[in-house]
Amino acid sequence: MFHGTTASGHGQRLREEIASPGATPLIGVYDMYSASIAAEHYNGMFVSGFGFAASYYGLPDIGFIAWPDMVGFVERLRGAFPRHHLLVDIDDGYVDPEVACHVVRRLERIGASGVILEDQKRPRRCGHADGKQVLPLEEYLEKLDLVLANRTDLLVVARTDATEEEDILRRARALAATDADVVLVDGVRSEDWIRRIRGVVGDKPLLFNQIAGGKSPRLSLSELTELGVDVAIYSTPCLFAAHRAMDEALTGLKVADGRLPAGAGESRQIGVRESTELLERNIARSRPFAGVTA
Repeated sequence: MFHGTTASGHGQRLREEIASPGATPLIGVYDMYSASIAAEHYNGMFVSGFGFAASYYGLPDIGFIAWPDMVGFVERLRGAFPRHHLLVDIDDGYVDPEVACHVVRRLERIGASGVILEDQKRPRRCGHADGKQVLPLEEYLEKLDLVLANRTDLLVVARTDATEEEDILRRARALAATDADVVLVDGVRSEDWIRRIRGVVGDKPLLFNQIAGGKSPRLSLSELTELGVDVAIYSTPCLFAAHRAMDEALTGLKVADGRLPAGAGESRQIGVRESTELLERNIARSRPFAGVTA
């Protein structure tokens, strides 16, 4: 999975990955354990606001996240996964443009690869939910410009949550004209609309967000590449898989009158050995190594 390391920063390495052939996948993680599993399969993670709100607060993704909590989580991730790409969902920049700039500076110092900044206004919603409202375009662009001026290496994804057809294309075109590295239109409903958005953003890299049960079509990386998509974020595969697995495990425990299932050596169950081995790899990765800057 890894394509080697350079002396460049985390943001530049993610830019280089995105510029390489094919759509770059970034897997949504919601806590350190899900990240530990994702790291076994992919070299890029998306720090999902949906997943973090669910895991850290037990609340829906409608604006409850406090920026110090998100920054603290990303710091722990970078310590355990020094070579993985970390794209961070910072919602609307936590409302205030000055706060957004402060968060971006903090995230860059601790080693985030990039951030996604959206144009929603409060009360905000998941990008695939109904009832989204967006800021006036000029107000969002002012916030985006401030964020861009406060980063040095960090990759910035400009995201619009517009839902009206003319507004989607108008905003996508405007975002592509900024110094943002990547454009995201969330909640895209069809392949035809991906093509239309691709047409207005020109040469700017395009990101596509896939979420189970969301509004967008389910597409493979090969299909996305053919449509001109450069990055694919998968917001919730770990969260939703954990939801189902935990529900099934506890239902089985109840049916079995509290008897644990067969050990890992007798079935595909995960046991203490497998879990410990997974977590010990985080210690090994966090040891100093050559070729990567913090």
